Amino acid sequence: MTTAEDVLSVSRAEAVPLASRSDRNASGDVEPADSSSDSGFKLKKELGLMDGVGIIVGIIIGSGIFISPKGVLDYSGSVGVALVVWGVSGILSTVGALCYAELGTMIPKSGGDYAYIHEAFGPLAAFLYLWVALVIIMPTGNTVIALTFANYILQPVFPDCEEPPDIAVRLIAAVVICFLTWVNCSNVKWATKVQDVFTAAKVLALLIIIVAGLYHLFTGNLENYQKPFDKTNWDLAAFATAFYQGLFSFAGWNYLNFVVEELKNPYRNLPRAIMISMPLVTIIYFLANVAYFAVLTRTEILSSSAVAVSFGNRMLGVMTWTMPFFVACSTFGSLNGGIFASSRLFFVGARQGHLPQILALINVKNFTPVPSLIFLGLMTVFMLITSDLQALINYISFTESLFILMSVAGLLWLRYKEPNRHRPIKVWIGFPILFFVICLFLVVLPVIQRPIELGVAIGVISIGIPVYFFAIHREEKSKRFIKFMDKVLFVSQMLSISLLEEKQD
Repeated sequence: MTTAEDVLSVSRAEAVPLASRSDRNASGDVEPADSSSDSGFKLKKELGLMDGVGIIVGIIIGSGIFISPKGVLDYSGSVGVALVVWGVSGILSTVGALCYAELGTMIPKSGGDYAYIHEAFGPLAAFLYLWVALVIIMPTGNTVIALTFANYILQPVFPDCEEPPDIAVRLIAAVVICFLTWVNCSNVKWATKVQDVFTAAKVLALLIIIVAGLYHLFTGNLENYQKPFDKTNWDLAAFATAFYQGLFSFAGWNYLNFVVEELKNPYRNLPRAIMISMPLVTIIYFLANVAYFAVLTRTEILSSSAVAVSFGNRMLGVMTWTMPFFVACSTFGSLNGGIFASSRLFFVGARQGHLPQILALINVKNFTPVPSLIFLGLMTVFMLITSDLQALINYISFTESLFILMSVAGLLWLRYKEPNRHRPIKVWIGFPILFFVICLFLVVLPVIQRPIELGVAIGVISIGIPVYFFAIHREEKSKRFIKFMDKVLFVSQMLSISLLEEKQD
């Protein structure tokens, strides 16, 4: 039987030693491995075109389309404007995804926004994104999805309760987080297979909604569309918040960029996956909302905590139970995709020297970043202690918009700074300018509307500045601390049977 000692001994020549001060560049970062070469010990390229489509579609279609129509309608005021918001949100998200296609093929490194911000604006700005992703965006976003899954999977078990018991919800959420973390640690193909299956399930659920709703509409039930723009709220702040809700439901279109180093032929498959996924999701979302509004009145939608379940109660008869089941499938697949993609961010951050090198270890058997996945899983489970999920969603939306703004600004800056740089895909300059303006609008306006919540988010970002200078940038490190981290790294390698990625010359 092969032991950890045998593996580490045999593969010692392939291991990259813990970065010392001499391995750091002038800015204090560890020089990353060259991701352009396929040789050496590193994450494997196992994701094809349809895997990429499954990741994008599977992450975007989470709980949002089954729940968010209430928020969009509430702030827009009318059915007509709500449909416009959904359509335009899809188009804007597609524009953003095309901008990221240029970034992802120009800078073919995993880590998504972290890699692009680092390339354009340097290590401090990139570390601040990594810091916020570590503290807020990734674990909190996954926690919200896990809790949504638990709520819906428990609804049939507690039919007489308005809400399932809180302890049961949190326990189920913790179990599903641990299970999917194990799946992602075990095999990349397992993780993508789970993603493909549950993506198909959630698309099937939305197709059922669309077919049932359009049938209801085409059989003469046009009452809800008689005055589509009646009660429209033309207040600018409310209008912007409606778009905020719509765009939040499209969140995840940039997650394939987090795993671009594991994508086969990324120059071809990244843009193709985007061009297949985004129009598909936009059309499905738009038609699903047409179906919702055809069956449910404005008052019924605004009073519903889960629009898809209310729709099922009205249209599906004895099959009503399928809607909570499909919503649970949807959130399960979305959580799996979130764990898969976001763990690669921490892996790349550790490889760059912005997180402990333990998180840059790769399992020698499965070629998965096991320590990074376990760390993310523990952070996500820890977030289950929180109760105010709505406030956390606001933090996520604001911080994601802020750093997407920085990434698009980086694209524009690199266009100016390095006009002759090789760009396999080069989008029309109007696209990044338009998306930059939209992101700027989405960052500034919520600060005016919710200053306290977003002030906390800004505070968390600001704390990252002293953390960077004291823990990352400072050249002088305690010899005792370095020796301790060497031992921790070795123990982690033994326990996870992992090595650091081989640095290319």
